[in-house]
Amino acid sequence: MTERKPPGLPFESWVDRQIREAEERGAFQDLPGAGRPLPHLDRPHDDMWWVKRKMAEEGLSFLPPTLALRKEAEDALAAAGRARSEAEVRRIVTEINEKIDAALRRPMSGPPLNLVPYDVERIVREWREGRSEARSAD
Repeated sequence: MTERKPPGLPFESWVDRQIREAEERGAFQDLPGAGRPLPHLDRPHDDMWWVKRKMAEEGLSFLPPTLALRKEAEDALAAAGRARSEAEVRRIVTEINEKIDAALRRPMSGPPLNLVPYDVERIVREWREGRSEARSAD
């Protein structure tokens, strides 16, 4: 912990002395990032930079609920395409359809949802066709 600035001593001189004494103690040795440029200096100033960085580190995002559901629905379709069985495809699509139904019954905040429940049978048919095409290509 640093000491208080003595009365009568110019602030700049006191700060300089604190830095010099810390250097002499070796407090600035082996700091992470030593010798490398500061990151993100080329980006424009953003007052919320630390919030965005923390959210990225924690794997969080902030989207209005409708946009988050749209993203989840998109990810669910991709997951259904990679599914290993028809039952898994049906489970994935049914789960996202339940969320879409709930959002349609009780509208969420944010931009319009613009989603309707997926046709499970159509997605299963497309999944089967994709698998048969992959087999015939082998």
